Amino acid sequence: MGLGTYDFALAIGGEAGQGIATPGDILARIIVRRGLHLSTYNAYQSIVRGGHIFLTMRISDAEVENHGDKLDLLMCLNQDTMDRHQRLMGPGTRIVYNSDSISPGTEDMGAELCGLPVAELTQSRNRLVQNTVGMAAVAFLMGIDFSVLEDSLTLRFQRRGQEMVDENVGVAKAGYEYAREHFKPFEQIPPDGGKPLAVWSGNEAMAMGGAAAGVKFYAAYPMSPATGVLHWMAANARNLGIMVRQVEDEIGVANMVVGAAQAGTRSLCATSGGGFALMTESIGAAAMMEIPVAFINVMRAGPSTGVPTKTEQGDLWQCLGASQGDFERIIVAPSNCLDAFNTMAEVFNLTDKYQCPAIILSDLYISEGRFSVDPDKIDMHPNIDRGELITKPSDTEGYIRYKLTDSGISPRALPGLEGYVHLAATDEHDEDSTLISDEFTNPHKRRAMVEKRARKFDNILKDIAPPLLEGPVDADVTLVGWGSTDGIINEAAAALTADGISTNRLQIKWMVPFHGEEIMDILSKAKRTIIIENNFSGQFARYMRSETGFSATGHIRKYDGEPFMPHHIVDGVKAQVNGDTDKYVPYQEITV
Repeated sequence: MGLGTYDFALAIGGEAGQGIATPGDILARIIVRRGLHLSTYNAYQSIVRGGHIFLTMRISDAEVENHGDKLDLLMCLNQDTMDRHQRLMGPGTRIVYNSDSISPGTEDMGAELCGLPVAELTQSRNRLVQNTVGMAAVAFLMGIDFSVLEDSLTLRFQRRGQEMVDENVGVAKAGYEYAREHFKPFEQIPPDGGKPLAVWSGNEAMAMGGAAAGVKFYAAYPMSPATGVLHWMAANARNLGIMVRQVEDEIGVANMVVGAAQAGTRSLCATSGGGFALMTESIGAAAMMEIPVAFINVMRAGPSTGVPTKTEQGDLWQCLGASQGDFERIIVAPSNCLDAFNTMAEVFNLTDKYQCPAIILSDLYISEGRFSVDPDKIDMHPNIDRGELITKPSDTEGYIRYKLTDSGISPRALPGLEGYVHLAATDEHDEDSTLISDEFTNPHKRRAMVEKRARKFDNILKDIAPPLLEGPVDADVTLVGWGSTDGIINEAAAALTADGISTNRLQIKWMVPFHGEEIMDILSKAKRTIIIENNFSGQFARYMRSETGFSATGHIRKYDGEPFMPHHIVDGVKAQVNGDTDKYVPYQEITV
């Protein structure tokens, strides 16, 4: 990912209930249809109305995987937004606002103030028209033709009738002409990127990836920031032949997906940490019965209810310890939307082959962020491998469900197949599925079953690509991250190298199984290693140390609920290179 010739960031701020999503969606559609890339991050509160919402949209003619460090244009829908963010807008930037109800503060840092007399321009009692007027002014300032905005407004409102279309196009025209007469546009206009792109969120990507992988049963209890997976599945279930169930709680969800998977269907659910905590007994049940099933955990901030609308990488150890006892599980943390999409088919193939549960670790930043994507990169027909799955009846009796094999993998028959009667239960069992109770426990059989299941992972690493070092091998600094920090670290590494600190990076995706030897081969040659995480305790650093014995030179950690920005990492690396600290915690201004 390299920076393009056009790199522009705008933000829309207001409160819940002011319709911030509408101008954001319309502008996003305009941008991707122009063939430009975008990355959006929405900082919002866990209330239906009120609170501060701040939507940031970064636009570029090159791929972008984070919302960046700067703002060029700010659209204020209320006074609170002006008060919070005006001081961040310096010379060359623009602030668009409704001058009837919003007044600039005293912290003038040189931004051009673009006040709109909304009441005079619209003659409307609909308070939401200020959004359309403001969006029109934004379009003019960015150099977007009014005809393009008009087409997008028509598309957005046509389902609500021609009257609604005419009202919005009319007030947009008034706002656009006012801006033309009174404001100075930006010198650089958005280039034509050529091929139109699409836009999606991480939740949509994982839902689509699940559908492409052959998921036919999806269950969930709504829990932010994972609910978007349920929304996509529910909206598309009928067309795709997927059974979707909104269940009464996460315990029921987990039991349903395990049951559906046992019946032979690829099954999926998604939740966040609190809901995942309720699912863990079922995850252990799937492991004991050797049932392939996938669980998505979209991480949010904090234990318990925590901060439901903020991001964090705090659930790694929760997933590593989900349920009790020793058992095999797959844990993977995709690095971006497209990676999340592609990972779903890979994970399901692995769960089927190795007959174990899988956990996909996302977080709010990926799952609720919106990113551009080239539609041609979305393969809705990936390779599907169901592993050693028996699907045809047999005249032979005596099926050994948990047969002791050299690979640890026992051929799996679907329930109801003639000739393949077996028992599936959460108790320990012997080869033919007879339960081992306390009275008849055979220590040799118990040991053999534990070792059989463990053997399944002896060779699993050969099916999974190891992480690769990106950047010069002899760099002064090696940055290590996991999950959603990938795009942010990438940009920070480029900035550090440009500033004279040669930097490479290693992004870890697969947590279990863990490519310990390959990772140590890379890190043992690094001059200075800094691990970057969105949590307080350094969960990945501790995990990697437990698997390899490796201790990093330094750490950069953020745990205030907001994601990293590239400059946080740049500042943290410089502080450690200068010897100021070995653990840097970025300071976040209270503006979101």
